[in-house]
Amino acid sequence: MRKIRVLIVDDSTVIRRLLTNALTSDPAIEIAGVAANGKIAMAKIPQVAPDVITLDMEMPEMDGLTTLVEIRKLYPKLPVIMFSTLTQSGAEATMEAFARGANDFATKPSNVGSVTAAIETVVNELVPKIKQFCSWTSKSLTVPMARTEARGHSNRPATQAKPLVHAKPSRVEIVVIGVSTGGPNALTAMLPKIPENFPVPILIVQHMPPVFTKHLADRLNQLCNLHVHEAVDGEQLVAGGAWLAPGNFHMTLRRDGQQLKAILNQEQPENSCRPAVDVLFRSAAELFGASVLAVVMTGMGNDGQRGCDAIRQAGGRVIVQDEATSVVWGMPGAVVNAGLAHKILPLPKIADEILLHTQSSRAGSSRISVRV
Repeated sequence: MRKIRVLIVDDSTVIRRLLTNALTSDPAIEIAGVAANGKIAMAKIPQVAPDVITLDMEMPEMDGLTTLVEIRKLYPKLPVIMFSTLTQSGAEATMEAFARGANDFATKPSNVGSVTAAIETVVNELVPKIKQFCSWTSKSLTVPMARTEARGHSNRPATQAKPLVHAKPSRVEIVVIGVSTGGPNALTAMLPKIPENFPVPILIVQHMPPVFTKHLADRLNQLCNLHVHEAVDGEQLVAGGAWLAPGNFHMTLRRDGQQLKAILNQEQPENSCRPAVDVLFRSAAELFGASVLAVVMTGMGNDGQRGCDAIRQAGGRVIVQDEATSVVWGMPGAVVNAGLAHKILPLPKIADEILLHTQSSRAGSSRISVRV
């Protein structure tokens, strides 16, 4: 099995050495080369043929964003992981990098106390993200079809999904979305199609650290008809709005009289994540039962699978993004593999499906139209 070849692009000698030591501690990875700026990186790419690039933001001569644009012109499929600082400016630059075609990001270690701790931090965060783009490093996930309703979007063999609790879908009262790797661009493509008169709240868990979720929410709010916010503890949730769980906080739901509120906590991570999709999905299932519509989109790992199980057991419905349009088909693939998906759809069709379910469950109400 050949190793994953990584090109490290960073103007800091210390960071280049740190990344080299951290990444080569994994036997599946080798360093194809290093570059101190984007200009050097562009010259090295055809020479060293990397499988993945880690790219710093702030560099002399050619910075990270400019380099990313040039990479995408010549190498549209080459995975690029931005290596960002956990700061306001780092978060803003990362959101811009996603808009310009970055595949993922990792945060630079800070205040970890030692070089050893810094290396461990990089290994834990960056190595899995590198491997997710190189399928030959792990056994392929055999993902069968969820049910005949989901046919047409995969070449996998069919299997029987878990039986529905309700033969007829209940009125949709809430939409919950789980997403990770590739999520910012997927949300940017999907959410603007939801109209401002959408009749129920939308709750989103996107795996991101603090600061980054706020900037993602702000960017989505600029693009969407919906009001998109980073959730605040105790905030009332209403129709026509979408809320992102803040980085480092789980998000759950609570009824307070006639009001629905977002409740945040810092309980133990689940699936190595906080916020975790499973936490939100379970809470939605407990509170809304068969009236939940869940959507699982592109992402690494299996966060959301157990939450989808709870939603299915309660009679709710589950939509997942298909493999072809996912950056990484880990999270949606896990849901499909468990037989929990009602429909497997390409990204461009997910908003239409959300609107269809919400509208059809409100027969006789004013129609909702999708923006194209």
